[in-house]
Amino acid sequence: MPGPEELPDRLRGVLGVIHLLFSAGHTALSGASLMRTDLADQALLLARMLRELMPDEREVWGLLALLLVTDARRSTRVDAAGRLLRLEDQDRSRWDQAMITEAHTLIVDGLRGGRPGRYVLQAAIASLYAQAPSYDETDWPQIVTLYDALLAVWPSPVVALNRTVAVARVSGAEQALKEVEALEHDGRLAGYQYLPAIKADLLQSLGRTAEAATAYREALSLTTNEAERDFLAGRLTG
Repeated sequence: MPGPEELPDRLRGVLGVIHLLFSAGHTALSGASLMRTDLADQALLLARMLRELMPDEREVWGLLALLLVTDARRSTRVDAAGRLLRLEDQDRSRWDQAMITEAHTLIVDGLRGGRPGRYVLQAAIASLYAQAPSYDETDWPQIVTLYDALLAVWPSPVVALNRTVAVARVSGAEQALKEVEALEHDGRLAGYQYLPAIKADLLQSLGRTAEAATAYREALSLTTNEAERDFLAGRLTG
């Protein structure tokens, strides 16, 4: 058994592995299907087991909440033909409200009693998306605030990129595009397909269609999941 001084580092590693397993199930790296549901189910099972083993760890609550609130949308992420649906196009009435409620309780508990960690904050962001009556009615300023808090505890360029989606709603597409381009020049997200995809959407919303097409083609060249490739190809030709 590891000693008490070793447990925090051990726990971080276990949380990271479970999160990676869920991510690999949430969006499969390759293949025709968007998801690998077997991997997502296994990650949820492990997160629940970990909570039973470590019931007082707030980051364990946060990870479980993040997985629950994300997986609550499973049945609406593709249409009947298997085509990817954006968050704003999904049927919220079909989301699993029991999972969203369970996640919300874990998040509220996790936000109490001190500075929250990365998984609690990620879950809080996902929960705001899930609890909004519609995509347009999402509390965008609060999401930006939560992303700022997340960046303070986990200064990841992927977090900064995800934050730009909310920035576009609060401060406009021009400001969000500046932040995306800064991340692009930084270089740490080179080869990360979601950067050119987000950049393309922002350029498209600004009417810069030729530049958007170039960015969509770049995102398409970096994407191996067939459902995501079909979605990007549709954006490119649409």
